[in-house]
Amino acid sequence: MDTAKVQYTLLEQKLIDVHPPIRKPSVAVYSFTDQTGQKKQNASGGTSFSTAVTQAPDVYLIRALTRAANGNFFRVIDRQILDDLTKERQLIRQTRQSYDGKGAKKLPALTFAGMIITGGIVGYDHAIDSGGAGARYLGIGSSREFSRDTVTINIRLVSVATGEVLLEVITSKTILSTAFGGDVFKFIEQGTELVEIESGVARNESVSIATQRAIETGVLELIERGNQLKFWTYNGVSK
Repeated sequence: MDTAKVQYTLLEQKLIDVHPPIRKPSVAVYSFTDQTGQKKQNASGGTSFSTAVTQAPDVYLIRALTRAANGNFFRVIDRQILDDLTKERQLIRQTRQSYDGKGAKKLPALTFAGMIITGGIVGYDHAIDSGGAGARYLGIGSSREFSRDTVTINIRLVSVATGEVLLEVITSKTILSTAFGGDVFKFIEQGTELVEIESGVARNESVSIATQRAIETGVLELIERGNQLKFWTYNGVSK
């Protein structure tokens, strides 16, 4: 049975191809949210109740961290489910004590992190560039329009021991929207009947995918700057 080959973008492949360190640094993710509050723009130029960007950017952050060096760079600890994890561990301990008594096997200690990765989506700029062009001849015309948005994310690496911000990166990704339309406007039957035809196609880049790419770029920059500051150890020496 053939298995479909997974296709990666150049950015994803670059993240996977990162050289892993000898000792994987443990990093904890507590919160990584949309801090803009930006609402989605509708066709009439107003705003809707929907948010412009995803409300779960932490999913893309954890995905990027766990894919660095094909999962061999960071030891990623998800602290967003700490309450659920604590309750489950308590339930296991109580169940074991009920059936095995005082000799019940203890649960291993939770893994602690030396660093915390935090930040979020800090900017969403709508229509920072927009424009278009059109022409009409003998009632037949066409037009083309474009609009460019930008999403900006911030990632910070914080020391648990001191609270010091060790690294900080800001990355942005452009979101391009284009539209093409055509129309026909004709009078027939000696001007007594009107025929009007319109058609158009619009293409919008995915905001969620753009956010994912910005986060992946931020994680790559975090790794590269950590290399320059000798935070990661390779083959007994800092790379």
